[in-house]
Order: sequence, then C-alpha cells, then structure tokens
Amino acid sequence: MFLRSLTIKGFKSFADPVTIDLSPGVSVIVGPNGSGKSNIADAIAWVLGAQGPKTVRSSKMDDVIFAGAGNRGPLGRAEVSIVIDNSDHGVELDLSELTISRTLFRSGESEYSLNGNPCRLIDLQDLLSDAGVGRQQHVIISQGQLDLILNAKSEERREAVEEAAGIAKFKKRRERTERRLAAMEGDLLRAGDLVREVKRQIRPLTQQAAKAKRQLELRDRTTLLKRYIAGSELRALESVAEAIGKERVDDERSNSTP
Repeated sequence: MFLRSLTIKGFKSFADPVTIDLSPGVSVIVGPNGSGKSNIADAIAWVLGAQGPKTVRSSKMDDVIFAGAGNRGPLGRAEVSIVIDNSDHGVELDLSELTISRTLFRSGESEYSLNGNPCRLIDLQDLLSDAGVGRQQHVIISQGQLDLILNAKSEERREAVEEAAGIAKFKKRRERTERRLAAMEGDLLRAGDLVREVKRQIRPLTQQAAKAKRQLELRDRTTLLKRYIAGSELRALESVAEAIGKERVDDERSNSTP
C-alpha cells in the first residue's frame, strides 16, 4: 500500500488545482523557499484527519483556505484528495485503490468522502487503523521537528517512537473501549436506578391489580346473580300465567255444559 497521488485545490498557497503523482519508495519534492513544499505535508496530514490548527501550522482551521494573493481573490473552500494504492489489500476492502477527500468551507462546515461517497471522520479512522494510517497513527515530521524529537524528553521521544511503530492505533482503540465502558457503566447505573424505582412501584401496582381483579370477579358474580333472579321471576310469571290460562279454560267448559 502506498500513496499514489495527491490533489490540492484552494489549500493554503495552492489556489489552482495541483495533482502530484507518486510511486512506491522515496519521493522527493524540491523547490525554493516559499514554494509550498511544507504545505504539501500539511495537506496530507489534513486530509487524513488533522483537527488542531497547529498541526497544519495555522492559528485557526479556516486559515488553510487560500486567502488571496495579488490579483487573485480568496476562495470559499479548500479541498484535498489522496489516492492510496490498495492492491496489496493493506486496507481490508475489495478495492484496488482508495480515494479519500476532505473539504472545508469558510462557513466552518467540513466534509469527508471515500471513493466519492460521503462519510464520517471516525469511519475513515476505523477503516485505516489496521493499516497504521490516519490521525495519530502515522508520523509526519515537518521542518524543524527533527531537532525537537532529538532534544525531547524521554516520555515525548517514547510517544513518537510508539506512533512510528504503530502502537498508537492500539492505544486509540483502548481509549475508545475505555470510553465505551465508562458510558456503559453510566447506563448500568441509570438502569439500576430505574429498576429500584420500578420495584418501589410494583407493590402498590400489585395491590391495585388485585383490587381490579376482585372487582371484575364481583361484577361477573353480580351479573350471574341478576340473570338467575331474572330467570326465577320469569319462571314464576310463566307458572302464574299458565295457572290463569288453565283456570279460564275450566270456567269456559263449566259455562258451556247444559
């Protein structure tokens, strides 16, 4: 896996689109002071997710957008794209190349894309982490930084060596896992509070449910009793009607006898 090309537009001193084709091995860019050599390294760090303005030698992030020079006015956005050769599948995707792009507007909005598809920075970091590429997982030594590393304290030198050795990605995963565990612990505490609150409410709710069940049973019994009483009254009325009818028939027979 290697960096195949870099395209810069509107980033720092690159007002017009510039594409730099690279090949495996060591690539050297030569030019006089002020020609923008350091801006190329800044562009690579920026497209791979650099978030701090100081990382790309700026006081604020929108300083990376071309501010104008001479008769050329300022631009409204900065765009950087890199093409990574993935023929060896260093990144576990069934793609021979990856195109990563980042765009920053003067409004402060930032966009990332992978092979032309919008994505989040965290998605790119997860994708590239196994290959040791991405923010805090590779080392770009800018002008003047070599002396800082040589003269750094042992802790700072160790951190730089660990990043170069690819240990940073595992530290990042550990930190992310620890944050997730902390968030999960907070969720468990809230869940415990909810369980205790539910248990506190269970007893009165159980009593209410028992009362409601008893009420339904009494209502059903009352309905059955009403039906039984109505049936008894109906049978009694039927018996009286039958007796009256029989008595009437007997009277008619008696009156019709000579």
